Amino acid sequence: MDSEQRRKRKRVYRPYSRAQYLSGRSVILCLCFLVFLLFLSSDRLPLRPVSFKPVLSVSSLSLLSSNSIQDSFRLTFKSFTLKIEERVLFPDHLLLMVSNKVDQTESLDCVYYKLLNDSATRIEEAADVRMQPVFSVDEYDEFRWIARCPLPPVNYSAVVDLRLRGDAPAENYLSLMNNNRTETVHFWDNMAYAAVLDGKTAVVFVKGLNLRPHRESDHTLFRCQFGLGHWEKDEGFAFVTEAVAAAQEVVRCLLPRSISKNPNKAKGIRVAVVNVNDKALADRKPVTSVAGIRNSRYHIQGKNRRLSKDYVPMPSVARIHNSKSHKQRKGGGKFELCVCTMLWNQASLIREWIMYHAWLGVERWFIYDNNSDDGIQKVIEELNLENYNVSRHNWPWIKTQEAGFSHCALTARNECKWVGFFDVDEFFYFPRDHRLGLLGENSLRSLVANFSSSKTVAEIRTSCHSFGPSGLSSHPAQGVTVGYTCRLQSPERHKSIVRPDLLNSSLLNVVHHFRLKAGYRYLNMPENIAVINHYKYQVWETFRAKFFRRVATYVVDWQENQNTGSKDRAPGLGTEAIEPPNWRLQFCEVWDTGLRDFVLSTFADPATESLPWERHLRA
Repeated sequence: MDSEQRRKRKRVYRPYSRAQYLSGRSVILCLCFLVFLLFLSSDRLPLRPVSFKPVLSVSSLSLLSSNSIQDSFRLTFKSFTLKIEERVLFPDHLLLMVSNKVDQTESLDCVYYKLLNDSATRIEEAADVRMQPVFSVDEYDEFRWIARCPLPPVNYSAVVDLRLRGDAPAENYLSLMNNNRTETVHFWDNMAYAAVLDGKTAVVFVKGLNLRPHRESDHTLFRCQFGLGHWEKDEGFAFVTEAVAAAQEVVRCLLPRSISKNPNKAKGIRVAVVNVNDKALADRKPVTSVAGIRNSRYHIQGKNRRLSKDYVPMPSVARIHNSKSHKQRKGGGKFELCVCTMLWNQASLIREWIMYHAWLGVERWFIYDNNSDDGIQKVIEELNLENYNVSRHNWPWIKTQEAGFSHCALTARNECKWVGFFDVDEFFYFPRDHRLGLLGENSLRSLVANFSSSKTVAEIRTSCHSFGPSGLSSHPAQGVTVGYTCRLQSPERHKSIVRPDLLNSSLLNVVHHFRLKAGYRYLNMPENIAVINHYKYQVWETFRAKFFRRVATYVVDWQENQNTGSKDRAPGLGTEAIEPPNWRLQFCEVWDTGLRDFVLSTFADPATESLPWERHLRA
């Protein structure tokens, strides 16, 4: 009886136990497989840093010829493409905006395709692909990297790609070129190029609006279009909002209602400017604000199709990012005094400028680099290792100094009580305190701190004295503050230190000063208290670089035969970088050794008499 019951129990429970066992094993196997997939897709995969080589394409059959697992991984990762998100054509180079992270240790080539003029183009002709090394590769923002390429050769397309140097050429030329025919290349003189989130508004930086300089414009003539995807191709979705301020190259617009409730949603969204100041559109109904659009996806899409048809937005590569940074003063709170500048190929001057002004009390530096190729990143890294608080911001947009300063004011506002805007050849000096022996560390910071709680003063202006070559023929070994000692009698212009949270919402500036909020004013610093030594007319070897690019928006490049009487130019110079007779003796009306004497007595090493930045100038 017992044995019969046992046999029944076996017949009843054995299938259940077997099913339970199989089910458990299946779950474990599935979990292991998922973990393996996650492992392959993870950034921690050991093979990726070594073997990842992005190229335009790779033949799918090449995977079958691999004889090892490592080769399979290598070829798999080679199939990833450096995705070119945008292309911008400048007068002297082509800018590529890449959505992938680019390994700066790898050498990249720019790939140029032959223009296909008709369908009869021979395959051999079409396959004529040329390559040139990239000028530079840099991180641009939290979404993209940038690569600068030479201009395309004659009869080659500006739709340029990137390829890792040494990789085998792609075999599907015709397919690539046919696809590239639909790609867009933006022209630099007409596009939105940057956008910053600022509270419940977005500040958009635009080239091509042709607004009058040095004054605010009628903001009712502009709208901003926000969206994902490519609205130019009738893809994705878009919202339109009203502008609330406009000046020069800056348009400030309200955020769409759905985004303003959670501004973090705005990060990465593309934004363009719509200019409704068009005679052909004068009689049409004004663009409706997004606030007037019902919260219906279909209605929004239909409305925006009508808006896009009537008011075509300007081309745009601008994607919104948050201006807030994460650096804070030790102990919390804002830095008392920061400095912002824009430069191009002035790495040799930056150490002296930063070390000197840090002694005067500058705590934080924002360097907007306008396509330098003289090793400035290495200099900044060295300075940070010496505990100078310096950030380099890639700003590839040429002739946009005013817009760059507006951008910097937004970036620095969350970190700094005061921000100075002056160049790397301009040095603050306190004549009276030096004469009385009162000039000490942090003098400049103490000066601005006296007005940090002012209910009326939001800007401090300081006059500039322009120094000449002072008889020199080569760059001074001990730096500009010691080498150049002869200047013009009268001051030229001024530079400003501002409270960034008290600027006008238009962010209007003329490089030397900003438009302030209503109720606030600027303070002119008396020349016996503080001046700026502007080493403007240096030895010809240094000065001639100004012929090749001026960073200010409304200053004509010196090679152009326009506005030749401008104060920006040196008197008597033509349009070619030819050294005038007796250049080293010009611009010398007053010998002024005050700052030189102070620098030598304060910074020189007692034993060697060398200055802290001198060894780098000689290197």
